[in-house]
Amino acid sequence: MKRTVPWNEEVDVISSDSDESSSLDKEVEINNGRAVKQSTDDMMADHPTIEITSEGSLIRRAEMYQEYMKRIPIPTRRGSIIPFSTWMGLGKSIKQLYGQPLHYLTNVLLKQWDQLRFNSEDEHRPLDTIIHPCKAEATVWLIEEVHRCTSSHYHIAKLWLSDPMHHAFVDSIFPQL
Repeated sequence: MKRTVPWNEEVDVISSDSDESSSLDKEVEINNGRAVKQSTDDMMADHPTIEITSEGSLIRRAEMYQEYMKRIPIPTRRGSIIPFSTWMGLGKSIKQLYGQPLHYLTNVLLKQWDQLRFNSEDEHRPLDTIIHPCKAEATVWLIEEVHRCTSSHYHIAKLWLSDPMHHAFVDSIFPQL
């Protein structure tokens, strides 16, 4: 039977119907055809329990985060035009004006959009003179709705796992639901 193991190497596991199958030592046949004996303890030593547990808790936190973000309604009334120079600045103003967080993925996207402007001819020009503030705010809310409603908590956990500074993009605003 073929299985994918955590180190992304596919192996064939050979099991027998005898009582010996309960032994800790298992015979594993690797794709190139050679048989290797490896104890279960050796396999576990390659992947510490702490790493598995912390990854599991990170996935759980991402799931709770995504469920929480789904419950926050997107504002339908927009009362004022927000002046802004950068996408991150617009995001900060939106958070203050509406008193609610933006999704982690939205915050990351706004940062990326600001980085796209580096070394462009309009890099130092305020964005609200390039893009109308109402259109820019509507764009942020549209992206926010997509992230809140459709993002996978597994994908978020994977991103958090690869970025030790992910907390910088998770807003600490907790609106009344």
